[in-house]
Amino acid sequence: MTKRKKTTLYRILTIDDNQAIHQDFAKILTRTQNENTELDDLEQSLFGVTKAAGDFLDFRLDCAMQGAEGLAMVEKALAEKNPYALAFVDGRMPPGMDGVETIQALWEKDPELQVVLCTAYADYSWQEIRNILGETDNLLILKKPFDNMEVLQMAHALTRKWELAREVRGRLHHLAFYDMLTSLPNRAMLSERLPIILKYAQQNDTQAALLFIDMDNFKLINDSLGHSIGDKLLKAIARRIVFCLRASDVVGRWTAARIGGDEFIVILPQVASEHAATHVAQRIADRVSQPLSLDGHRILVTLSIGVSFYPQDGKTGEELLKNADLAMFAAKRTSQNSIVYYQKSMNQRAVKRLALENALRQALGRNEFSLHYQPQMDLRTGKVSGMEVLLRWHNHVLGQVSPLEFIQVAEELGLIVEIGTWVLRTACVQTRIWQEQGLFVPRIAVNVSLKQFSYSDFVGTVKNVLKYSGLQPEFLELEITETVFGGNVFDLEHIVQQLRAMQISIAIDDFGTGYAGVSRFKQIQVDRLKIDRSFVKEIENCPSAQDLIKGIVAMAKCLKLDVVSEGIETLAQMKFLRSIKCEQIQGYLYSKPLSVDDAELFLRNPPVLAYPVAKS
Repeated sequence: MTKRKKTTLYRILTIDDNQAIHQDFAKILTRTQNENTELDDLEQSLFGVTKAAGDFLDFRLDCAMQGAEGLAMVEKALAEKNPYALAFVDGRMPPGMDGVETIQALWEKDPELQVVLCTAYADYSWQEIRNILGETDNLLILKKPFDNMEVLQMAHALTRKWELAREVRGRLHHLAFYDMLTSLPNRAMLSERLPIILKYAQQNDTQAALLFIDMDNFKLINDSLGHSIGDKLLKAIARRIVFCLRASDVVGRWTAARIGGDEFIVILPQVASEHAATHVAQRIADRVSQPLSLDGHRILVTLSIGVSFYPQDGKTGEELLKNADLAMFAAKRTSQNSIVYYQKSMNQRAVKRLALENALRQALGRNEFSLHYQPQMDLRTGKVSGMEVLLRWHNHVLGQVSPLEFIQVAEELGLIVEIGTWVLRTACVQTRIWQEQGLFVPRIAVNVSLKQFSYSDFVGTVKNVLKYSGLQPEFLELEITETVFGGNVFDLEHIVQQLRAMQISIAIDDFGTGYAGVSRFKQIQVDRLKIDRSFVKEIENCPSAQDLIKGIVAMAKCLKLDVVSEGIETLAQMKFLRSIKCEQIQGYLYSKPLSVDDAELFLRNPPVLAYPVAKS
């Protein structure tokens, strides 16, 4: 005969001043392994669940003669984290508390306890019991003398109810305090743990560190590869962070949490020094930056990490979170993929940043943006070869704000697509106006950000703008940076093909500052390279800079691409570029960026440079 396996053990307490009653409960609620399984059949009829042949329910029965004794036993069980599921309580137990008073005291200690009030006399009416104990579904009344099956039925039903209620509470607790995607603690759990950790640090005069971790360019990955890949990536990053903490020989205790989006928090309750926290942060950054393969996509992820320390950077959890967040944003603005410690000066920058953000959100609605146009010259003819569009912002409080300050903020706030569409539309409309006035504008060049180019309907937006403005597509050039061109997180080749099929030209801006390989230019055909001004400014005095630009121009010739050199400020620079067959230049030597009215005057009377140009 197969030995039956015990799988469930419920603790039941009987509180009665009659020892014979305890013996009766013991006969009913305890059984040997070889006894009849009639009750299992009853449970099946009650709950619709067939028990496995090797499983059976069992009760552990304890007895108390008075309410006070029973209350002490319940308290002890709770302290041992092995609580009672059910209590059978006698209605009369002189000289101590009666049954209702005992139940009231029991529920003050353990509100989850299921109770059966056993009574032979109507000491209390049902309404009086409700008035004293309140509305509850944790109480049943059992009249004496009771039937064995009635006791068994109550015991099985109420212990199962108690178990299911605990399971539901556990699930609700997990939903409330844990991130459903990564299973890490969430912001609510972090808010509970952080004050406890800081109180411990204060009592023991130790230092604690908080790491604010943010994934670089996660939104781009999520938007371009889909939310399914994004979710898998977040789970993978969470696993890598936890792995680093478990493997660390610097910190023994830690808490990791995901507080939303691509933001993670790591708390190090006891760190001997800033160096120890840096060691952990660098280990996390190094581990996460290793390539990932998800559904056939090879993904590289870097982190920006801000670090704050208790007590020097904040005495409360809120202060530490805020300051670590500021440090993280400083890391993003600096270079990404870096670790930055909080400094008090960051608060001042944060106030300035907040003012900038608030003003930027309203800039379009207040018509605070304007466009300037910087002419480009063809070195072969001396004539205007195009105009590059440059965005300007003047706020009534902040004054003239540099694009270096607000463009990145617009990208971080998700405003760049809307602003970029306004720039494209305004530039195309203005170019069409000039053309209708008989002015010669062979090409209008508009910069497009990474987020614009990876926008789901970017090509459709361009088509709508051209239709609205009436500008023919062959007069439009879109400039993308070499960094965008070098990426592979969205279908760049397909987008470029669609745009060029419309006769729109594509230029690679700031060439030489990114990481696109030559093979990409062979794979994805473009029209023009723009050499970054940082190389041009050194060509008068630096032979290596001259050689570098010669190499770029030669490469462009091989790929049949035009070249525009930016930042031309002297005749010597122009002379050198013309000597190596660079076709076009742009810079203050020819013209500074011009307002609409000044650009119109320029187009009507373009200047003639002192340096002679080749005859056409």
